[in-house]
Amino acid sequence: MESRSNSLQETYSPRSSCFGCGPANDQGLKIRSFPTVDESGREVCIAEWHASPHHEAFPGMLNGGIIGALLDCHSNWTAAYFLMKKQGLDHPPCSVTADFHVTLKRPTPTSSSIHLKAWVEESGDDRALIRAELTAGGKLCATCVGTFVQVKPGHPAYHRW
Repeated sequence: MESRSNSLQETYSPRSSCFGCGPANDQGLKIRSFPTVDESGREVCIAEWHASPHHEAFPGMLNGGIIGALLDCHSNWTAAYFLMKKQGLDHPPCSVTADFHVTLKRPTPTSSSIHLKAWVEESGDDRALIRAELTAGGKLCATCVGTFVQVKPGHPAYHRW
């Protein structure tokens, strides 16, 4: 996969106001997803994120809702990028979360970087099943599996990026 300095969000949706991944949302999480190949040769998207005290559920530990938002947005961009490549497009199709399930494995410390990794498990013409992991302090803290669907004209998210 290509090397890039700008994230998928900055490249394809610089004016997005999404709370999780919108580069234009000054109060958002500003997730920055990058396509790459992991150590096993699998195409993945990765992100590194840093929490602030206002993201905590209690001192030193990340709020579960923030964990969900991180995994949801990162997984959606993984799906959109995959669908773009699969369809031979020059821009990702707008996609939305159809469903996602987060499993919290252990408390997520906010004292170190939080790492996200997502990949396509299955796909159809207009959707992808994504698996994702969130690690912090070198430990797996949460996992996610979700279905992300390309939207059609008339949907509120159509052409949002």
